[in-house]
Amino acid sequence: MIGARLVAKAWTNPDFRERLLADADAVLISEGAQGAEIEHIEVKANEPGVHNVVVCTLCSCYPWALLGLPPNWYKSPEYRARIVREPRKVLNEMGLTLETETELRVWDSSSETRFLVLPEQPEGTDDLDLEDLARLVTRDSMIGVAKAITP
Repeated sequence: MIGARLVAKAWTNPDFRERLLADADAVLISEGAQGAEIEHIEVKANEPGVHNVVVCTLCSCYPWALLGLPPNWYKSPEYRARIVREPRKVLNEMGLTLETETELRVWDSSSETRFLVLPEQPEGTDDLDLEDLARLVTRDSMIGVAKAITP
């Protein structure tokens, strides 16, 4: 997954991370990633106290080229409606429990703008190389319904 490689690089390279957050489209072009589904991408970083999750309430806009095939639940009317109204409850049902004080931000993708979540790097992974770090990044963590895998 292109997205997982981008996340791993952002975890290890602060300058790359800043560029990715500021202008993901330019970074994607410089990394050789192109296509209709990855134009107009915005990257939202999870950080201590802030967690981001992505939905498309109108249909199922999704950056296929970055994340691979979308999960069936992402396209379901139930997810699309409930994640906006009760995001914490939906995430909990999906196995992700966040601290009560964590601010939860829901981003609504559209045909004009798609989002990718930059998950937090798991603790104890600073010595891993890019390839090993990329293996910790899942599609669900880049949607925001899960955290990156802790080895």
